[in-house]
Amino acid sequence: MNSPTVSLESPDQPEIIALIEALDAYQIPLYPAESHHGIDIKALASANTGFAVARSSDGQAVACGALVVHPTYAELKRMFTQPASRGQGLAGRILAVLEEEARRRGCMRVMLETGYLQHEALSFYERNGYQRRGPFGDYQDDPNSVFMEKLLPL
Repeated sequence: MNSPTVSLESPDQPEIIALIEALDAYQIPLYPAESHHGIDIKALASANTGFAVARSSDGQAVACGALVVHPTYAELKRMFTQPASRGQGLAGRILAVLEEEARRRGCMRVMLETGYLQHEALSFYERNGYQRRGPFGDYQDDPNSVFMEKLLPL
């Protein structure tokens, strides 16, 4: 039996779109509309973005995450693991692929925005070296948002 794989792929695939829709279905009820900072499939497929997918041993897409590269930093977006596939280390493997992609693209700082109610995500990022910070880029201060960053080692 093969183990799960993680690789960079195009997000414009029906099963990837279904993963992102599952993420939205989870997040949308948690926060008011003005606190949603998702990114659509067209933007996820742009040249300044890397998109990682974890596939189960039978080839099904079960987790994903994106990296959007800006001039002075990279931003994590759309990190999600299907509930049935959690606890297998897939998010950590996706994060490692995205951080390596950031380094490859010349970014030594990775930032993110997540919601204050997403305790598992906050713990995950803290365990992986991310520290809280203020808003960045076009984000405004928002009581529903937590902003984090990590400086990548050379």
